[in-house]
Amino acid sequence: MNFPFRPRLLASTIAFSLLTFLPPAAFGAEATLQAPGADEALAGRLRGASSSVAASGETNVQELLAAALSDYRTLVQVLYDAGHFSPVVNIRLDGREAARIQPLNPPKNVSKMEITVQPGPRFSFGMAELAPLPQTSDVEIPAGFASGQPASTGVIRDAAIAGVRAWRRSGHAKATVAEQKITANHVQARLDAELRLAPGPQLRFGQLRITGDTNVREDAIRRIAGFPEGDAFHPDLVSKSATRLRRTGTFSTVVLREAEQPNPDGTLDFVARVEDLPPRRLTFGAEISSSDGIELSGSWMHRNLFGAAEKLRIEARLSGIGSSNDIDGRIAIRLDRPAALGPDDSIFYLAEAERLDEEHYSATQLLGAIGVRRTFSDHFFAEAALGVTSILAEDVFGKRRFKYLAGRIRAEYDGRDSRVNPASGYFLQGGATPFIGIDGNDSGLQIKADGRAYYGLGADDRIVLAGRLQMGSVIGPSLSGTAPTLLFFSGGAGSVRGHEFQSLGVPANGGTAGGRGFLALSGEVRGKVTDKISLVGFYDLGFVDADSFVSGSSARHAGAGFGLRYDVAGIGPIRLDLAYPVDGGTEDGLQFYIGIGQAF
Repeated sequence: MNFPFRPRLLASTIAFSLLTFLPPAAFGAEATLQAPGADEALAGRLRGASSSVAASGETNVQELLAAALSDYRTLVQVLYDAGHFSPVVNIRLDGREAARIQPLNPPKNVSKMEITVQPGPRFSFGMAELAPLPQTSDVEIPAGFASGQPASTGVIRDAAIAGVRAWRRSGHAKATVAEQKITANHVQARLDAELRLAPGPQLRFGQLRITGDTNVREDAIRRIAGFPEGDAFHPDLVSKSATRLRRTGTFSTVVLREAEQPNPDGTLDFVARVEDLPPRRLTFGAEISSSDGIELSGSWMHRNLFGAAEKLRIEARLSGIGSSNDIDGRIAIRLDRPAALGPDDSIFYLAEAERLDEEHYSATQLLGAIGVRRTFSDHFFAEAALGVTSILAEDVFGKRRFKYLAGRIRAEYDGRDSRVNPASGYFLQGGATPFIGIDGNDSGLQIKADGRAYYGLGADDRIVLAGRLQMGSVIGPSLSGTAPTLLFFSGGAGSVRGHEFQSLGVPANGGTAGGRGFLALSGEVRGKVTDKISLVGFYDLGFVDADSFVSGSSARHAGAGFGLRYDVAGIGPIRLDLAYPVDGGTEDGLQFYIGIGQAF
């Protein structure tokens, strides 16, 4: 008897047999978390902290079980931090409570993880006691650590930290929490907390030992740090010494660590661990505008020239490349010696040579000066310098040479949240340059001020309002008796966009000269389109006057436009501004500016 051979039927039979003996396909476990009675914020915190929810989709049973077991502690801690001290947490793997599953005998697979959290009532403090405390202290205990206030482990922790900090700020460097007694009354939903502090002895600063990979001499490190050996301990003095070392810009790492045990004489030694940054740094910059052409700048810096964290900086700039004017150039050399007169006082030496070819004048000037810089904080510094300046200039009044014995006083406060892309805070800078004429030149005083303010609106400061005010004045000599480099012009990226650089001056001697009075106002609205891209609208207004102060009759011009910013991490926004003159009589038309960083 013959049977026909049917390959399709045979293939189907083999495939069915293989599927019968293959293990079932593995699908990841589905994890859900329910918190009846909890508000949405607390439920979100629970889901965010849950390892089981994070492991949703996992197929390895051992990892799923480990995540579930760790969640009991994690979720209870979240609830304690939120003030719920009688919670019930159930975590079931395919209906079985995870806590009752033997880790050595787990199920073969898990398809569903169900977490149910019953927060229970919100507790309040009954007794809230923190003692002993120093009689005089500038550290306040959290207001929430008081009878009747909502209770949480976070408030208890903050109170303990504040108590220890209060003792440390009173000179007790080794203060600690000696005992804590926390009792929960579940019937009354009340939490009693008693914290006992052990202040330890009042200590003085001992010796400072230097460690780490550094080429800065130990004596220089000690001088810069200004470590207060022998003074009463205070944590702010430790922070101040570390800040002084970081401020030099020489070190990549600065850590001041106190010894585990005080010395028998009541002093506490410290170890300063420092590591050097690369000793040399090279930087480049570029900016392009339609009226000013291309400006290229660069600098070279040595962070530890003679082994005492001296900073030598050489700067060079070329501008006007591709513009109608000749190329301007500047080179400057500055040497800073930190802690030369004290921990917060440095001495600097400055030499500059500059060639300027502007629209209304040309000048070559040389400067040599020595100065002192005092740093008051991370945000505020002031400096004063005395030097000699020689200027060969040609302007509407002819070709002349000016020689001055000049002083310079400058102060700066930077309260911005960011130097390259601020969204809040303010920046203030002011300076005065008294100059005494040599070889018959007139004497006088130049004053300059620059103020900027920033205000963010909306979530994550999606919109930022920015404003700037610049002022300048020359008091004493006449226009013709003042070097044009000391006078004021308006126009360009630094004052009024939409007009050529330094295009606005005052009529004088049949031409245009710089003014003795200057005022510029700028406003911007910056709005984020994405996290990287922003659009900017701006309006600039500038005044220049032949007198020392501007008035309603002063020469003026204005410009407005819009810009595009693309934020580059670590550098700041790349800037493109398009500006058009709206007041001031010019035929230059649309101007564009490209650079790095905000306009101000």
